[in-house]
Amino acid sequence: MTAEGTGTVHWLFGDQLGPHFVDPAHGGPHRDAPLLMIESRNVFRRRRFHRAKAHLILSAMRHRAAELGDRVRYVKADTYRAGLREAVGDAPVTVHHPTSHAARAFVDALPSVRVLPARGFLVGHDDFRRWADGHGAGHLRQEDFYRWVRRTHDLLMEGDLPAGGRWNLDHDNRQPPPRGAGDLGVPAPYRPRESAIDDEVRADLDRWSREGDVRFVGEDGPRAFPATRREALAALRRFVEHRLPTFGAYEDAMLAGDATMSHSLLSSSLNLGLLDPAECVERAQARWRSGDAPLNSAEGFVRQIAGWREYVWHVYWYFGQEYRASNALDHRAPLPGWFTELAPDPTGANCLTHVLDQVRTTGWTHHIPRLMLLGSLALQRGWDPRAVTDWFHRSFVDGYDWVMVPNVVGMSQYADGGRMTTKPYTSGGAYIDRMSDFCRPCRYRPSVRVGEDACPFTAGYWNLLHRHRDRFAHNARMSQAVRGLDRLRDLDALLEQERDRED
Repeated sequence: MTAEGTGTVHWLFGDQLGPHFVDPAHGGPHRDAPLLMIESRNVFRRRRFHRAKAHLILSAMRHRAAELGDRVRYVKADTYRAGLREAVGDAPVTVHHPTSHAARAFVDALPSVRVLPARGFLVGHDDFRRWADGHGAGHLRQEDFYRWVRRTHDLLMEGDLPAGGRWNLDHDNRQPPPRGAGDLGVPAPYRPRESAIDDEVRADLDRWSREGDVRFVGEDGPRAFPATRREALAALRRFVEHRLPTFGAYEDAMLAGDATMSHSLLSSSLNLGLLDPAECVERAQARWRSGDAPLNSAEGFVRQIAGWREYVWHVYWYFGQEYRASNALDHRAPLPGWFTELAPDPTGANCLTHVLDQVRTTGWTHHIPRLMLLGSLALQRGWDPRAVTDWFHRSFVDGYDWVMVPNVVGMSQYADGGRMTTKPYTSGGAYIDRMSDFCRPCRYRPSVRVGEDACPFTAGYWNLLHRHRDRFAHNARMSQAVRGLDRLRDLDALLEQERDRED
């Protein structure tokens, strides 16, 4: 696609902030095209976002506008439509493919707006559709897609074969945390310094809260995530040089005293468009080839970005708008107030109290607490998957519609009945005990199902299997666990206990 003429205004959404969104060599605007950014207050009225998330988005947008200088017009408006009208009237505008169904429908309805191809991903929409159509829409598997991306982008390959002879090194990347260690002992992640722009953003958010039409949840401490391209590159450099070597082995582990472990904390930068996925995976690959990072760590990181992130993005668009309404398990229970307010779990379960506190204070926790604690709890208790999806979207600094719909509806809540993953991702307390240090100081015992010492996850796991016994009995990866119900002598007591809790 050729670049637009120099006079056509190019609109940058708040998650399209990197240089690859204004690159004419890849179908972007002319190098001298005027740019437009619109800060819509209505975005923050529609959802009760985490305060730290609102701060990060506005800080990133305003920092980018300051970098672009006179080339950009930055409009603060009630709505995007009002901002466009103020900035350009009916003049033509280009914009890269937005990242949500709602935003895409909005720009498609504007006759003056021309949509350019999506940026910020390794695989194009047409290429994914051809791959997916060849596999059958009901049988898409991330592992197949990941191998295809590895081959087509020559990532961690030795000729036609995967480096080390195996595509998947998950077996090497599921080590429990070192027993007795309060942390992994790795260098801390990159943390940015706030600027006068952050002070301005915080003052505006305070004012919006006082005026009462915008409400937030969570705390807005010192900004913990990059808001500029320069900061994002510094975060990437620190990760690959100092934290990548220990990432792989412990990527599924949790420690109460080490919330970040060896994780990259780059998801918010990628999702704001400050980093391009290609540069992230290429740097990790280079560290492995130079002997500075083990293969299992490089492969685990490449899998997260070139495998899972890409897959989630494309599944979101391939399955369409109706996918978010999937509810194969017919879960309808509302989210409790303590959960939506990010308050401590009233049961006092140590793992939940700890992780919810982390989300409340930072708007972030890594993927295992998200999936195997927060998501697993919602699944076991039968909470409405659409409400759970919205909660994850609002509560995490890296949460966007395209991120959370597949991750929550498909993987976490199994609400699509298996279109995206082969099994529900949930467990009893034994898994949490093995992969963390949360259980020892907890009032509950991970092996106990019934009574005052019963672990909520252990009891919830067996209750979930019982509720959906007929469905899970026909799932090859769940049938053995379902048969275990017949060996529980206390099943009736467990079910009565769980009914009392729900009441």
